[in-house]
Amino acid sequence: MESQYLLDSNVVIGYLAGRLPDSGMKTVSAIVDRIPHISVISQIEVLRFNDTPENEAILNDFVEMSVIHPLSSDIVLRVIALCKQRKIKIPDAIIAATALVENMILVTRNIDDFKNITGLEFLNPWEN
Repeated sequence: MESQYLLDSNVVIGYLAGRLPDSGMKTVSAIVDRIPHISVISQIEVLRFNDTPENEAILNDFVEMSVIHPLSSDIVLRVIALCKQRKIKIPDAIIAATALVENMILVTRNIDDFKNITGLEFLNPWEN
């Protein structure tokens, strides 16, 4: 079975703005071409800013074409467990729990926020 990837908010914004290195753009493009997956928290983070109408349209289009993973009871329970085990921000815990419960690889620039979470696989498109 082919790996599934969960895109963190920083990756979505960096990708749509063309701010990733060439290799990262290629990697994320391949993921997006297969249908991007994001957490509901990434949907909120990506769409919360007031931006130009053009940029808002780009962000809305991206979110609309994405699979958005809601807060299921399994994800909520995993968030609670993660927060009890370590100091972690709730949005990061939601993203990590979503990747863990859905058995996905987290694509993020913020490796330090997630590096000590057992079982979580991640990919940083800003690195080789």
